[in-house]
Amino acid sequence: IRENNMLPDNQLAGSRIALVHFSPCLLQTVLVQLYCSRCLGQMEEDAVVEKLPNLELAQYKFLLRTPDSLGVNKVEVKEKLLSAIRENNMLPFYLLVSEELGWPKDESLVESLKKANEEKLKELDDKIADAEKNFGESEVREANQAKADFFARIGDKDKAVSQYRVTLDKTVGIGQKLDVAFTVIRIGLFFGDNDLTLRNIEKAKSMIDQGGDWDRRNRLKVYEAFYCISIREFKKAANLLLEGVATFTSAELLDYKEFIFFTLLMGSVSLDRVTIKSKLIDSPEVLAVIDQLPELGSLVRSLYNCNYAAFFVALAAVTDMLKVNRFMAKHAAYFCKEMKVIAYSQLLESYKSVRLDTMASAFGVSVEFLDREMSRFIASGRLHCKIDKVGGVIETNRTDAKNAQYASVIKQGDLLLNRIQKLSRVINL
Repeated sequence: IRENNMLPDNQLAGSRIALVHFSPCLLQTVLVQLYCSRCLGQMEEDAVVEKLPNLELAQYKFLLRTPDSLGVNKVEVKEKLLSAIRENNMLPFYLLVSEELGWPKDESLVESLKKANEEKLKELDDKIADAEKNFGESEVREANQAKADFFARIGDKDKAVSQYRVTLDKTVGIGQKLDVAFTVIRIGLFFGDNDLTLRNIEKAKSMIDQGGDWDRRNRLKVYEAFYCISIREFKKAANLLLEGVATFTSAELLDYKEFIFFTLLMGSVSLDRVTIKSKLIDSPEVLAVIDQLPELGSLVRSLYNCNYAAFFVALAAVTDMLKVNRFMAKHAAYFCKEMKVIAYSQLLESYKSVRLDTMASAFGVSVEFLDREMSRFIASGRLHCKIDKVGGVIETNRTDAKNAQYASVIKQGDLLLNRIQKLSRVINL
């Protein structure tokens, strides 16, 4: 370096820096600092977020609770779950699973996991004490985060959340604070704690407003989308997922194939035809993966192409898939019902009247089945039509926007008057 006045590594240090004639000692110091800072920057860019906690284990636990009629290979799933528990010394999670699934506790396994956890916890406490005594705030924070990560890894929800709060109090950088919030959100998703998830999403949003980078902004959208899925806000979830299709980086939450799976699900049930065509069917990112999801791809395409018989076949297959997905299992019946309403409305929109047997033939179902389905949706106000059973005809009676708005105002006004009357009685008393 002194003789040739050269950079140690052009790829790391960059070729745009013009060197001037420093003294050899100063030049050496500058180059070392430049080299180290560039290496650290490269390491940050290449860092992969650890799956803390691993949401696949929550899926395994869910599968073991499904009915046998769904055809889940529970022996294989149980072996995978126990293997992960042994590998990561997940004693708290093992105790939780044993209680929920009614497993007899393996005392030898419990003792081995307990011993391993105690040894690791003592090691982490020693590191925290050493950092507080001999090092600075950064090292203390890293030691506390290591302890929090340990609790998250073994599935101890309460201790992990508590330790992450301690870590957050010792964290200065917005990026690191967001990473802590993201981990707590994943803990909430792992244990199905919507309150914990929402509180930390709100915290993360406020941190993002203070100067979060684009990567963390995009990841937060995916996290929020899965919270919306869990509380059945499918429209909002669809919009959030669509925003992350081209910039997906949340591999710690799920892989890209599963991400597209949820994007197609949320989009098909909540978006209009034009948006489905542009954002889903013609999207290059979706097209790259959709062949790996044949049932869901068939559902979206058959609905758009008005191939209703194929749509019903695909809907049955997709509904079965949802029943074994822990995020969508409780929404499977709702999703199926909404997709049927969309398909029935789409066909009826083109006609003033249509024969019942013709519509049944288009959907590949019997007239009796279609009559029962349509009657239920008409009675609940989801379909604007009426069935002439004698003539075997369905007649549409779509209301225009003004009439629908007028009816809505009248209905809401009646509710308001009823509440005012109830309030007046309470005040008079």
